[in-house]
Amino acid sequence: MSVRVRSLTGAALDAVLDDVAGLRIAVFRDWPYLYDGDPDYERRYIATYRENPDAIVIGAFDGDRLVGAATGTSMEDHAAEFGAAFADAGVVLADLFYCAESVLLPDYRGRGLGHAFFDAREDHARRLGRANSAFCRVVRPLDHPRRPAGYRPLDPFWRKRGYAPLEGVMAHYSWKDIGETDETAKPMQFWTKAL
Repeated sequence: MSVRVRSLTGAALDAVLDDVAGLRIAVFRDWPYLYDGDPDYERRYIATYRENPDAIVIGAFDGDRLVGAATGTSMEDHAAEFGAAFADAGVVLADLFYCAESVLLPDYRGRGLGHAFFDAREDHARRLGRANSAFCRVVRPLDHPRRPAGYRPLDPFWRKRGYAPLEGVMAHYSWKDIGETDETAKPMQFWTKAL
């Protein structure tokens, strides 16, 4: 089975907006995000990447089927909560590229697609003249009742890519967990890497 990875812009991105939204909902439903996704919100969210010339959306395709996607943009163009987290860290937002999300169906994991997603976004960031790349991950309590037995965080993968947690730089972002009625703010730890 051969999976192609390519950047999506314009009509190519428009053609898969619903598929990207569906991937985000499906993948982020699992631990540790537990996201109870909303298709309308997702379409609006992904559309912001289409409208931003500094943004990138990468798709992984098995034939014509979208099986994974990753996004990225200049940090100052992402959610205000995320940029505000860097206010006291001595980081200039204009130097920072934000690798927003990587979502990949479980059957396609372990094949190097995560590396391809980061490679494409980091190359794009360098072309934009960004000195650093960052992403964030949700922080859940180790004793959370929905934490699966045997869960292995992606920390070793991210460290292999050269990322490290930026101590004290946290954002809080709200979404509705599955089984909940209201959105709650979740702590999000930033990881960075010099490009």
